Amino acid sequence: MPSTSTQLSRNPRRSIAILGAGHIGFAMAALLQGTGDYDVAVADRDPEALARVAALGVGTALLQDEAALESLVTGQFAVLNALPFHRAVPVATVCVAQGMHYFDLTEDVRSTQAIRSLAQGARSVLMPQCGLAPGFIGVVGNDLARHFDTLHDLRMRVGALPRYPLGALRYNLTWSTEGLINEYCNPCEAIVDGQPTRVAALDGLETFALDGVEYEAFNTSGGLGTLPETWAGRARRMDYQSIRYPGHCAILKLLLNDLQLRDRRDLLKEIFEAAIPATEQDVIVIFASASGLRGGRLVQDAYSARIVGARVGGQALNAIQLTTAASICAALDLVVQGRLPQSGFIRQEQIALGDFLENRFGRAYRDHALAQTGGVAAA
Repeated sequence: MPSTSTQLSRNPRRSIAILGAGHIGFAMAALLQGTGDYDVAVADRDPEALARVAALGVGTALLQDEAALESLVTGQFAVLNALPFHRAVPVATVCVAQGMHYFDLTEDVRSTQAIRSLAQGARSVLMPQCGLAPGFIGVVGNDLARHFDTLHDLRMRVGALPRYPLGALRYNLTWSTEGLINEYCNPCEAIVDGQPTRVAALDGLETFALDGVEYEAFNTSGGLGTLPETWAGRARRMDYQSIRYPGHCAILKLLLNDLQLRDRRDLLKEIFEAAIPATEQDVIVIFASASGLRGGRLVQDAYSARIVGARVGGQALNAIQLTTAASICAALDLVVQGRLPQSGFIRQEQIALGDFLENRFGRAYRDHALAQTGGVAAA
């Protein structure tokens, strides 16, 4: 069977617009440009960020206003949106009006719901939440869940962590600060007693160890994507938590609850970016487990992985860049290949795990894993 790259190269080069030239937008451009199958253009309002992306050999455009946005996306095969979450719905609206495929990374539940409404009757694909969590973790969770006759519990845990933690928070900024604050402050989707519900962020604190390293995990918003709706009435319990090093949650509760910074998110963003250093030396920790009945027996399956960054096409990508960009690029590839619907709203759980892991971009989840265990890891 020919490789994915061969399959794509038989078709005309697709024109792709990437919105946002930050860390993730840069990684997306590097991955797509390296294939030779896509004509890539990147837009941002920051000329310095565009200059870094232009060094990859892709086209660039200054994103100054809505008119510039509409001009850029006109005639594109697809738009990959790496802008802050509050830009998701406006960009998706333009794509629907012009009949272009739309992919994004948003963890924001309201934005996803609005995009789903836009997709009704759309002649193009609208596929939000194509990152790591939400995104890949939903593909893994759905694959675990579907192997049970009766699903009892599905638990999903993901962390983007510094490899060398320092300070009381034992955390470094590795992605969008706005998105991080959203996860810490907004209500969290879950299934409890078979019914979709909401639980409070920062609740449900638990501790565990993987490969000899101790972690804590607690509720955060957005990681489940549309899984609660998909498995409502078929799962007894389902939840998502972010993984951190021990002690992180207690400090967050002090900041958000005792000091009431959850109501002053702009100030919280300023504090985080002034006090928490960024790092390129990160690791992605993924753990998912499911339990239920299979063949009349109570059994449990699990998946875990620790993934680090790598050089791709001569570019050094850290772990969160690599995994997030690989996920959205794999989703694009799978639409191009016809392995996903060609119009309307697409959920992450519509991606078969085997298709994802065999995709040239999705393979990053195996090729750069420090450790990987579980039956689904070999799918």
